Amino acid sequence: MTVHHIAVLALDGVTPLDLAIPTQIFTARPETTYEMTLCALDEKVRTTAGFALVADGGLERVRTADTVIVPGFEPIASLPDAVLDTLAEARDRGRRVVSICTGAFALAAAGVLDGLHATTHWKHIDDFERDFPAVLVDRDVLYVDEGDVLTSAGVCCGIDLCLHIVRRDLGAEVANQIARGLVAAPHRDGGQAQYVPAPVAVAGEASLSATRGWALHRLGEPLTLRVLARHAGLSQRTFMRRFTEETGTTPLQWLLGARLGRARELLESTDRSVDQVARDCGLGTAANLRLHFRRTLDTTPTAYRRTFTRLASRGPADSPTVPTAPAFAGEAAAAR
Repeated sequence: MTVHHIAVLALDGVTPLDLAIPTQIFTARPETTYEMTLCALDEKVRTTAGFALVADGGLERVRTADTVIVPGFEPIASLPDAVLDTLAEARDRGRRVVSICTGAFALAAAGVLDGLHATTHWKHIDDFERDFPAVLVDRDVLYVDEGDVLTSAGVCCGIDLCLHIVRRDLGAEVANQIARGLVAAPHRDGGQAQYVPAPVAVAGEASLSATRGWALHRLGEPLTLRVLARHAGLSQRTFMRRFTEETGTTPLQWLLGARLGRARELLESTDRSVDQVARDCGLGTAANLRLHFRRTLDTTPTAYRRTFTRLASRGPADSPTVPTAPAFAGEAAAAR
């Protein structure tokens, strides 16, 4: 399998958690073809936590990478021309360029995001929109996928984006394996809000995670709002409100995403027919499965299976652009 080289470019004042996410997810594993290198302008890099890091590579390694990832950094200030030129060159050469959190400021300053949709941490998004009017700013999303240019919102949204990239490159099964190892909870669709007003249960209330886990074991069964609310012991109205507060999406949107994620995994890892996959994941018929695949992935289940059959013996560096769709890898993985 062809090795896919990833350069994680740590800028001065890099946020440790932003940096840890891609270096953990893209570290070498038997089931992936990634080779990851920590890069920097200088050998030593200062972090916002006060300690310094030693980088293995410089900008020359960034220039030869297949994917360049820029984690968040503070304070957000002007960057050396050498950094901006390297990022612009990566984009011009058709390399995949990714930012996590405030790393989007670096991509925007290099002109990589001009004319594209992008996002960043919600605390900095007003400044981002003001400073870079050529960028189409998406305020209420976890991440934005523009093909070869991807940006994530604040900090932990980088987990969602990086797992999304693995899913694009290597499929849902491999992404779920990595999510299980990270105990990532949950993998979320990029279109969800990055700032959820009540991400944890308030005093006296229990989280609905048990109901979501219960549902993930029963995706092939009829799961209506009434059934889910009954399992949680709540009225449908209260369940809907609490579910949206916890996840940033509605129960039915969450179910559709979970079912599509399960369908993708079954298509990749089993030889079940499209009809069987549709029934097993709860989408009912092959026609319904094809409809949702066309709407969300712009492909068919058969073409999707054929793509990932090829990827199993080749790897992301050789693959065509792989369709994307919401999947709930972390929560689904924890439930299995």
